[in-house]
Amino acid sequence: MPIGRILRVFSPPWLLVSCLGIGACSVNPVTGERQLTLISTAEQIAIGEAQYFPSRQMQGGDLVIDPSLNAYVASVGHRLASHSDLALPYEFVVLNSSVPNAWALPGGKIAVNRGLLLELDSEAELAAVLGHEIVHAAAGHGAQAMQRGLILQGVLLATTVAATGSDYSDLAIGAASVGAQLLSQRYSRSAELESDYYGMGYLAAAGYDAEAAVTLQETFVRLSEGRSEEWLAGLFASHPPSQERVDRNRSTAATLMSGGELGRERFQAATSDLRRNQPAYAIYDEGRAALLEDRLQDAARLAADAVRLVPEEAHFRALQGDVDFRRDRFAAALDHYAKAIALNDQFFYYHLQKGLAHQALNQRDAAQTHLEASIDLFASADAHYALGTLAESRGDGESALGHYSVAAQSDSPAGKAAQEAMVRLDLPQNPGRYLQLVTYTDSQGQLIIRISNPTSVTVTDLGLVIRYVDGQGGLRQTSRALQQTFRPGATTQISTGLGPFVGSGSYQVEIQTARVIKN
Repeated sequence: MPIGRILRVFSPPWLLVSCLGIGACSVNPVTGERQLTLISTAEQIAIGEAQYFPSRQMQGGDLVIDPSLNAYVASVGHRLASHSDLALPYEFVVLNSSVPNAWALPGGKIAVNRGLLLELDSEAELAAVLGHEIVHAAAGHGAQAMQRGLILQGVLLATTVAATGSDYSDLAIGAASVGAQLLSQRYSRSAELESDYYGMGYLAAAGYDAEAAVTLQETFVRLSEGRSEEWLAGLFASHPPSQERVDRNRSTAATLMSGGELGRERFQAATSDLRRNQPAYAIYDEGRAALLEDRLQDAARLAADAVRLVPEEAHFRALQGDVDFRRDRFAAALDHYAKAIALNDQFFYYHLQKGLAHQALNQRDAAQTHLEASIDLFASADAHYALGTLAESRGDGESALGHYSVAAQSDSPAGKAAQEAMVRLDLPQNPGRYLQLVTYTDSQGQLIIRISNPTSVTVTDLGLVIRYVDGQGGLRQTSRALQQTFRPGATTQISTGLGPFVGSGSYQVEIQTARVIKN
């Protein structure tokens, strides 16, 4: 009998879910309650499939240095998933990030960071983490959040497109940005309690000691005390720990069979390499912080120390490259990025930075190759903006506009630069798309034109075309040239002397030409 059906006998009142009586209703496979269903299981699977790889990219990429650890975590995950109330194409992966985090996408795509593994004590505690995430997927908690109107429209659009990731989520654009939204959403209190409750059922059914879910939450409460907001990002933002969860897990454990296995020795053996390498990762994290604070000498020293300890870790080589890049030592940076790619060619950031270094050295073909390789792995604003500048430099305005328009979807510095570049390049051909024009008549019926420049560029030499019906009913056309300068945010008002007009249907004004002045 599915474990959810067994636990429903003991379901406490906070787990009740109601169907709203509109749209499609279905029975939640975990809780057995009726619920509103706008996103089918097939659609959830499609969303997870489309977002799993880019979500891992923006969260630091896969931990490729330790394939045996990945296999171990996956084996624990599948042991639990075999007791899930919903058969999904479950996948489990370890990510190369120090942030203590774990997450589940719709459709059973689950990830756990190496930083969280270091905080666990046993295989049973790992199973408690994975069981909790399996319930999120099986009970459709992510889909329920979408249905609340948070990101439904964007997700369904991304799924349609698909059918035909320290944190790099601020670089995500297009369909990949949907994954960033999915990972940043917070589950409701009831969803968290539900995942704790039924996840413990999966834990016990798989033969683990359910008390591990109690010690896990006790660990999370302890870890969250007095920590900075940045450290608490990820797991502790989307799955906030509390004494309430500890107490309820303890009550749930009392209803389940005791005496299951902890698997402490297996867990310690599986994570031995990770623990041995942890000092190097701590040094690397210090180096990244130093780089952000522009302490380049400290960053260079720390990166070199990390490489000496674990030379096969690609992140450490990339940090060395980033330090040299910041120092404008682009040739040296290229060497470090090449070593990172040789160690792991499946992380977008190494290709992105190598492409930018080639671009800084005016090695355009090589830059194009690596920037495109970066986009093949993860569509970032930085890569598209750089490709736009390369296209513009070779006179390919159409391709440049295409890349700029994609990059402009981001609020990152590259996205904002792309917005300005797109306006600068496209405005002379399509001024009416960017400049705001308002027409009206004064008290004598004379035509007045108000022009505003909401863009970030300065324009001049505007050419207006005015079409109107004269007093005899004939169609007339005249032109006006405005040689004044319109700085960003500027507005001007022009009295045309044409009229009197009765109603806006008797005239039409269009901005046909404009020239951008480089700031």
